Amino acid sequence: MGRLTELSRSVEGRVVLVTGAGGGQGRSTAHLFADEGAHVAVTDLGQAEVDAVVAEITGAGGSAAGWTMDVANADRVQQVTDEAAERFGGIDYLINNAGISRFAPIDAENYEDEWAISVEVLLTAHTRTIRAALPYLRQSDAARIVNIASTEGWGATKFGSPYTAAKHGVIGLTKSLAVELGREAITVNCICPGPIDTAMVADIPAEDKTIFAKRRTALGRYAQPEEVAHGTLNFCLPASQYMTGAILPVDGGLLIKNA
Repeated sequence: MGRLTELSRSVEGRVVLVTGAGGGQGRSTAHLFADEGAHVAVTDLGQAEVDAVVAEITGAGGSAAGWTMDVANADRVQQVTDEAAERFGGIDYLINNAGISRFAPIDAENYEDEWAISVEVLLTAHTRTIRAALPYLRQSDAARIVNIASTEGWGATKFGSPYTAAKHGVIGLTKSLAVELGREAITVNCICPGPIDTAMVADIPAEDKTIFAKRRTALGRYAQPEEVAHGTLNFCLPASQYMTGAILPVDGGLLIKNA
């Protein structure tokens, strides 16, 4: 008896551009796509971090090339996107992962600075990378955009309005572009990580993280970055062609836990 399924779950041979791929969640995403046979354009601020991830992937037999890129620099975003497309023959998937975490009370003297950089890096940059990649995505027969937001896009934390507002914006952007690009068969989806064990939370004492995770999440622990990366990969599978505008919490049950 032959197979009953017709849709592929393979990303082999596809080209993915990952922002913020030099560490943490972005690094795991780059590794996972490479392990699954995709060609990975690794981008991040630091040359050393980019080189390290590319070396890890190619050393394991994968396909990757790297570029330093500040997502707040429109010219550089366009240049790197064009070079990555030329290097690999196009772009199939764009993963908007680059981010920062900036908190400030509303009456802080530096509030407007924190607001401006948060919106620039966490939200405006998503539109910038999408605009740069769109001509290439339109040439793909399986174009995917995955925006990384946060559970802060569903709720809020004290003093976190710059970060929280930007992440709410990412969710709105995702929904709007899913509608706008749907007839072109370009899907746009969003991952909302909860507590993830990355450098962004490295300064929080381990005991405090354990207490938080046990109190707030159903699973009682922080996630590893790879666990988030698998959610991103699932959105990019050829078989996921009918999923768009979806907002997926990868949060260990944080959003559904009342007590």
